[in-house]
Amino acid sequence: MGIATSIVVFAVGAILKFATTVHSSDFDIQTIGVILMVVGAVGFVASIIFWASWGGFGGWSRSRRVYQPGGTVVEERHDSVV
Repeated sequence: MGIATSIVVFAVGAILKFATTVHSSDFDIQTIGVILMVVGAVGFVASIIFWASWGGFGGWSRSRRVYQPGGTVVEERHDSVV
């Protein structure tokens, strides 16, 4: 679940909890609203945690070629995965 989806689920839950006055004998709409708000909040926090830990596809690498006199090529490579 992404950040935007979590916010939408939380907003729908808040609407069901605070903006509805419908009462049903089968189920409680306000309880469903609370459940959706909790699911949205947990999804938001999980998305933030995984987004911060995601380093992309393979991290990053940097290489540099140094051409020395006489045609010698020296390549320096620095790999880092955060």
